[in-house]
Amino acid sequence: MSDGLMLEIRDLQISFNNRFHDEVVRGIDLSMGEGEMLGLVGESGSGKTITALTIAGLIRRDEMDVSGEINFCGQNLLTCPREVLRQIQGQDIGFVFQEPMTSLNPLMRVGRQIEESLKLHTDLSRDRRRELALEAIQMVGLPDPEAAYQKYPHQMSGGQRQRAIIASAFINHPKLLIADEPTTALDVTVQAQIIELLKEINLSHGVAILFISHDLNVVRKLCENVAVMQHGYIVERGNTDEVFLRPQHAYTQRLIAAIPAREKRKR
Repeated sequence: MSDGLMLEIRDLQISFNNRFHDEVVRGIDLSMGEGEMLGLVGESGSGKTITALTIAGLIRRDEMDVSGEINFCGQNLLTCPREVLRQIQGQDIGFVFQEPMTSLNPLMRVGRQIEESLKLHTDLSRDRRRELALEAIQMVGLPDPEAAYQKYPHQMSGGQRQRAIIASAFINHPKLLIADEPTTALDVTVQAQIIELLKEINLSHGVAILFISHDLNVVRKLCENVAVMQHGYIVERGNTDEVFLRPQHAYTQRLIAAIPAREKRKR
C-alpha cells in the first residue's frame, strides 16, 4: 500500500453471481488518505453503493464475484483472514445507510441499538457500553441523551433517527465512515444539519468519510475531493471545486448542468 493512503482500491471488479453474470463494477481504482472527505457520485445503478458495501463487507460473497484488491490500513480485505476482516469491519469501518427507519429495529430501544457494535466487538461491561452510547448520542446532537437512549425509532423524527444511525456507526471511533445517501430521505433543512454533523465528525475526530450520493451539489458542500462513477467505471476524479469549474468528462458535465434545474425545483 502506498505511503499516506488509508484505503487503496485496485482493479476492483464485481459481478452478480447469477446466470447473466452481470458486471456492476468494472475494474475501478480509488484511494483515500487518512481524514479525507471523498464524495462518490453517480446515478442509480452506477455501482457506487455496491462498491461501498463491498468495502464494508456487507455483501454476501456467494451472491457476488469479486476480484482485485481493497487495501485498508495495510490489509487486503478480499484475502485477509476472516477474524481480521471482522475486526476491521466491526471497529475500523462504520456504515451509515440511506433510510434510518429501515436500518433500525422498531422493537428495540435506540440506545441499545447504538451500543450493539460494542457488544459484538468488545468485552466492555453493560454499564460502560451504556455510558459510551450516551456519549455518542450527545456527540451527534440529539437532545436529552438519557431520553433519546430510551426511545423507540418511531418516537423520533427522520433527522433524529439518522443522527442515531451516525452515533451507532461512530461509537467505535472508526478510521473510515461510509455514508450511503444519508440525506436523501430528509428535507432540505435537516439535510443541511446532517451535512454539518458529518463535517464536525471529520474535523473534530479525524474520521475519513466516503460520502455516496447521486447529487453533486450536496457533495460540493461536504467533500474536498470527488470521484464520479458511471456504468461501473470511475470516469473522473479530482478536487471538488476543480471538477465543478472544469469538468472533463461528458457525464460529469451533464450532472453539473442539471444542478440549476434541480435547485429551482427545490425553491
